[in-house]
Amino acid sequence: MHELTVSPWASLAYLVAGVCFILALRGLSSPASSQRGNRFGIIGMTIAVVTTLVTHVPLRSVAVPPGNPHDLMIDWVTVGEILAAIGVGAAIGLVTARRIAMTAMPQLVAAFHSLVGLAAVLVGVAAYLNPQAFGISDLVVPMIGQPFAVIHPVSRIELGLGVAIGAITFSGSVIAFLKLNGNMGGKPIMLPGRHVINLALLAGILGLIAYFVTEQAPWVFWTITLLSFVIGFLLIVPIGGADMPVVVSMLNSYSGWAAAAMGFTLHNSAMIITGALVGSSGAILSYIMCRAMNRSFISVIAGGFGAVADTSGGGTAIDRPWKRGSAEDAAFLMSQAEQVIIVPGYGMAVAQAQHVLREMGDKLKAEGVRVKYAIHPVAGRMPGHMNVLLAEANVPYDDVFELEDINSEFAQTDVAFVIGANDVTNPAAKTDKTSPIYGMPVLDVEKAKTVLFIKRSMGGVGYAGVDNDLFYRDNTMMLLADAKKMVEDIVKALD
Repeated sequence: MHELTVSPWASLAYLVAGVCFILALRGLSSPASSQRGNRFGIIGMTIAVVTTLVTHVPLRSVAVPPGNPHDLMIDWVTVGEILAAIGVGAAIGLVTARRIAMTAMPQLVAAFHSLVGLAAVLVGVAAYLNPQAFGISDLVVPMIGQPFAVIHPVSRIELGLGVAIGAITFSGSVIAFLKLNGNMGGKPIMLPGRHVINLALLAGILGLIAYFVTEQAPWVFWTITLLSFVIGFLLIVPIGGADMPVVVSMLNSYSGWAAAAMGFTLHNSAMIITGALVGSSGAILSYIMCRAMNRSFISVIAGGFGAVADTSGGGTAIDRPWKRGSAEDAAFLMSQAEQVIIVPGYGMAVAQAQHVLREMGDKLKAEGVRVKYAIHPVAGRMPGHMNVLLAEANVPYDDVFELEDINSEFAQTDVAFVIGANDVTNPAAKTDKTSPIYGMPVLDVEKAKTVLFIKRSMGGVGYAGVDNDLFYRDNTMMLLADAKKMVEDIVKALD
């Protein structure tokens, strides 16, 4: 395959694609503009893909011996293979997007991250095996022996970093997918001496990348790749389920940096721009998530929530007195309230109760009740999980508030209606220093006059593995049932 020189119009097209990606990120920062942001992302990616295909048309020589550029013609067989691969990928993406349940969105995102990481590794392998096709080497003919391609030193750094980050992203995302999908437990798996092992592997990878600059022997390249796959696995296995929103955003950042590194290898400015945007935005999002949980990024990587759950004694529910209510009780209390704040969590997502929840909110509004929705930054299994579900149910954007904007209102609220949000409403985060979630900012639902808490049963605990003291407060009424069924019964009682 021969590479054509990138023309000025191609550089301009890549620049336009980069601007579209920036506008996409800007649009996705708000539910109200998210659809517009998605459209900009689609337009930008279409421009980038078409430009790359046009400027890198596969050619073959029809002359014998080859070498005359005027004797080149389009290699239609290779073109057909490329278009077929694009068609298969597009079909898989379309079918997946139409069939995926909103409850499975976190694991889908993790799966996508793994594909980005794997793609970076495969591109790096192809560039290492055939560097001349990528324009990153010079042909050297030794005094005795066959000619071989010497990869440019700068390109070796790009290759090493791109493959390492891509491999870490792939194996880490696979573990995140298995945890989110329930194939692995949400509790952290603590390996003996994991910190020493991880530091040793990281130092080894960086050392080998430095050595790769001076020696492009195959064993160096493949060892970098193998160790990176291993450390990606070891980094995510010890992280507990409650830290998954940070893990998802962190892996998003990794995938971006892997793409940017491969962009340098391919001399593709669109990949560099896109990768840098994804990498930096993912890093910023990870920082925001860590702040929302009062955690440091290093503490998350070192092992997540649940690592010290045994010290808190919160692994199982506590046998203490609690009050049970019915759908009729909940309907009466909310219909008599001036303000109701609804707090959705992963339980709502599992039950797919967002649509009937909006219906309940609409009925309460019709009776003159002020209805607001309180969203914790790490509610669910990925950043923005609850926002996506509420937007799908057409909940007005003006009714949805983040933690810092609504926390002060709970003290003046008649009813806090919690549907499946456990860890993010646990008062122990503010009072119990032995709790693994101590210090995490939580929604102050316990300050409301009445707390209605939907939970399937009293026997389980939250994803962080700790019991919720809120269940046993005097102002809390437990509504034990499937979340969707309970809200449906409340809606009927409101009629």
